[in-house]
Amino acid sequence: MTAARVGRLVTLVLLGAAVLAGLLLLDPTGAHAAGVVQPSAPATPTPPATGDFSVSVNGPDGSPSSAVVTLLGITLLSVAPSLLLMMTSFTKIFVVLAMTRNALALQGIPPNQVLAGLALFLSLFVMAPVLGHINDDALQPYLAGHVDFATAVEVGTKPLRTFMLHQTREEDVALITRAAGQANPKDMDAVPMTTVIPAFVISELRSAFIIGFVIFIPFLVIDLVVSAALMSMGMMMLPPVMISLPFKILLFVLVDGWGLIIQSLIESYQVVH
Repeated sequence: MTAARVGRLVTLVLLGAAVLAGLLLLDPTGAHAAGVVQPSAPATPTPPATGDFSVSVNGPDGSPSSAVVTLLGITLLSVAPSLLLMMTSFTKIFVVLAMTRNALALQGIPPNQVLAGLALFLSLFVMAPVLGHINDDALQPYLAGHVDFATAVEVGTKPLRTFMLHQTREEDVALITRAAGQANPKDMDAVPMTTVIPAFVISELRSAFIIGFVIFIPFLVIDLVVSAALMSMGMMMLPPVMISLPFKILLFVLVDGWGLIIQSLIESYQVVH
């Protein structure tokens, strides 16, 4: 009987607790309702702010930032071969050296790497005054923050433009101008760079071929003399080049051919210096 009463008492307590919990859940003023946060009204959206987007190439002290200098350096390296070929004396010097090798009838001697290296350093020697002006008047002031990028490009282009115009014929400038369908400029200073560069290359190639023609003449005379001598001796099956090549090399060494050619190439640019 005692166990039965205890069981009924526990059951009544559990039922009472369940009823009390249900009342608390249904009561809006109970403990659970106290933590409920009522939703707030949505805020009125504000229109987006208007403004301009700008990129500054200069640092806080006025000098160009390192990122911009690095970008300009990478860009210059990517276009350096084109600048070297089209806007310096490299093309003329390399063509003359290559034609000299062909006039001697030497197959690949000196190799192209040697001729290109010699032409490169001769071009640096010839272009040294121009590069000095570009460095002093444009590059160093820009790196020091004294001028902006547009001004540096404008100032740095003037020495290179002057160099090219001194080596460019007016006929070649007129040819490129007519080909582009443009009006004739008032003077050479009014010619745009897009016209100066191809006209300069054409003039350089013309000068290089004239020098090459002069170089070919003495070697051609040697070939004719050797061929006539072989014909007179009835040695028609013997290639004349095998006999004339040693005499060409001997003549070229005796007159200091490389020195004369390099001196002539350098003196052709002395007007700019």
